[in-house]
This record gives sequence, C-alpha cells and structure tokens, in this order.
Amino acid sequence: MWHVADGRMTGVTTQPNRTSGLMPVSAHQAEVASLMDRTEIRRRPLIECLGLALAEDLTAPIPLPPFDNSAMDGYAVHAADAASAGAESPVTLPVAEDVPAGRGDAPPLRCGEAHRIMTGALLSDGANAVIPVESTDAGVDQVTIFSSTTTGRHLRRAGEDVGVGDVVARAGDRLSPARLGVAAALGIAELSVHRRPRVLVLSTGSELTEPGSPLAPGRIYESNGVMLAAAVLEAGGEPTRLRIVPDDVAEFRAAVEPRLGDVDLLLTSGGVSAGAYEVVKDALADQGVEFRKIAMQPGMPQGAGRYRGVPVVTLPGNPVSALVSFEVFVRPALLAAAGFREVLRPRTSATLEGAALRSPSDKRQYRRGRYHFDTGSVRVLGAPGSHLLSAMAASNCLLEIPPETTMVEPGAQVTVWLLDEPQNSAVPPSAGQ
Repeated sequence: MWHVADGRMTGVTTQPNRTSGLMPVSAHQAEVASLMDRTEIRRRPLIECLGLALAEDLTAPIPLPPFDNSAMDGYAVHAADAASAGAESPVTLPVAEDVPAGRGDAPPLRCGEAHRIMTGALLSDGANAVIPVESTDAGVDQVTIFSSTTTGRHLRRAGEDVGVGDVVARAGDRLSPARLGVAAALGIAELSVHRRPRVLVLSTGSELTEPGSPLAPGRIYESNGVMLAAAVLEAGGEPTRLRIVPDDVAEFRAAVEPRLGDVDLLLTSGGVSAGAYEVVKDALADQGVEFRKIAMQPGMPQGAGRYRGVPVVTLPGNPVSALVSFEVFVRPALLAAAGFREVLRPRTSATLEGAALRSPSDKRQYRRGRYHFDTGSVRVLGAPGSHLLSAMAASNCLLEIPPETTMVEPGAQVTVWLLDEPQNSAVPPSAGQ
C-alpha cells in the first residue's frame, strides 16, 4: 500500500526541476498548436464522412422510430382480447388483415380481431399489443393465442429512441459507423464536416534506403516516413509521403517547395540535432523555423515555424523520438485542425510493476509500456533508447514521468497515455509515394 505524505505519493522520488535552457513541453505544444488553422467545412455524402469531424450539431428532423411499430413478427391485438389467454385456456381470434413492413394503409383494428404483423410494420390504429408468433399456432385466417398480454407489449413507440429536435451528435464528434447510421435513419443524406488536414511527410538522411531495395553497407531502411504517414492517417489527416531526401539543402528545398501550395503542414523527421549534416535545420533555420531543445526524453531536438507561409514541424530522426514527438506535439494539433473536440489520448493512473523506473530530473520522460486493463497496472517495455522501435510496436501506452520525478518505485502510481483505442481514425485515402 502506498501512502501520501506532504501531498506527494510515496514510492516516487522528486527533486526541484532545473530546466535552464530547455523549453517546457507545454510551451512547444502551444507553439505547434498555434501554427495550424482549422480546415474548411464541406458538405459530403454520408459514406465519405467516416472518420471526419462533424462541423455542426446533428439535430433530428424526425422522430425515431418515425411511427408506432411492431417489435416482433406476430399478431397485433387489443390487449384486452388476449388478457386471459394461456396454455390451458387459449384464445382464438379471426385474422382480418396482413400488415407487412412498409404497408401504410392498413385499416383500424376492430375489437375481437387480430392483424398478422411483421417486425417493423406500422401498428394498426386501435392495436395496443403484439402477440409473438411463437406464442400462437401461427394461423392465417384465424389465430389461437396461448399466452396473455398487456398494453404496450412488443411495441416500439414513435420517438422512443430519438425525438424531434434531439441532438444526436455534437460538432467536433468523430463520425463513426454508428453515427452515420443514425444520420441515415433520420433521412439525412449529407453532413457538414471538416476537411482532413493535408500533411507532407518527409524523411531526410543520406544513410536511408527505401524498403524493398538492397541494403548497402552503412545504410538502414527508412521507416519514419511510413510510420509518420500512418500516424497522420490515424489522427484524421491526409498524408503524402515524399521520397527520401539526402543530406543536401538544395535537394531538400527542391523536393519540398513545389508541393507547399497543396498542404496544410510540412512534417519532417531527421536533420534537426547538432551534428555536421543537419539538412532540415540548415535549410529552414533562416526561413522562419525555430529550432529548440525541449525538456523531454526522448525527442529533445524539435523545430516549428513557417516556411513559405506553410506550417512546419520538424521531428528528430530516431524512430522512437519521432513517434513520441508526434504523439506529444503533432497529433493534438492535427486533430484540432481537423475539427475534433477531443484531441488528447485517454489518460489514466496505473500501478507500476516490475523494476523501478529512473528518470532525468530536468526532462519530462515518456517510456513505452504495456498497460493491463484488468489490473490497472503497467510494465515498462524496453530501454529508454530512442532507436529501439520494437518495444514501441509492442506497447499500448506511454508512461509520462514529470521533470521533477527522478525515481518511480514498483507499486507507485504513474500517468499513462492509452494508445490502443482507435480514436478519430480516418478512411484511408491514397498516401502517395
């Protein structure tokens, strides 16, 4: 059992936060978020709206169900006519009408009669109960009823699901299959939605080789472009992935500039650290993009700004750094630009299991982990190295350790971001190569 002392959870070691020279994570989050405007609103057929953000409240123009109808295949009756029916004392009624689903002109039901009715069919005037066919002899001209009923049994009343004027979805909601189904049931053929933000995804590095090509000595396969394009897609954006750009400023600008007029964001990975071949920094540092060190691990080197008027976010080249940075900075900004109300991953408190977790005192650390929904516990996966992508692939959460925390003991509570819930995922458009 862990106890709270002096307002702090025991099992967690803290010390004063010293982040001199490093920008806080929250400040860079705000900077990235401020770069992107919300995309314009368009009217689209329902099937094209899956995964998009609703731009205005969806209000019901009709009730659901639109009329009183049968919940069962059976016989519409006056409840009083079958109130005494039972296995030992069945009641027999003449069948005056067949009422299939879709018929709208059935005559009123008279006392002492039954109408054979199908599931979803309009309830005849005068009927106030339905006897399921399983409780009868399934007669055609007359029906024998073997169980009693009461008023309202096996009926669906008009408006019991949705009333006229009810708000069935709010502006900013993700349009799921269920929400689109409700819209269709209300007779709505088109919705106002926000366009997906268009994102140009670019990986840099002369050491990179496209997957599927032979791998020469000293080179590695490029993974960030595919990974980040997929992350953009999952976050509701429309990615275009460019070819690999080598460590050459002229080639970088030649690859990027012709495409800037078609995108809402330029997203790069690599070339932002303090090495000798940092092509992104060399190409953009004097063009309106600021490069900073952020108080986080992994992902300390970051950049953000505008190039030729287009928002730019530059991520580190190490794969884990790139993906964690995307989660922390880019994903919320993309979701906000796409019109969504909820832009953060679900977060919860979890009990750390396994080994103690160390964290640098001057940085907010994000560690890959596996959260167990049944026990509310979490276990760290892999070492903190920013190149260790396999542990990221096996993770379903990120552990967030604040800068003032230097040690988390097993059994202590930690904040985790849940990654496995597929929020705001988009219908896959073509992610061009």
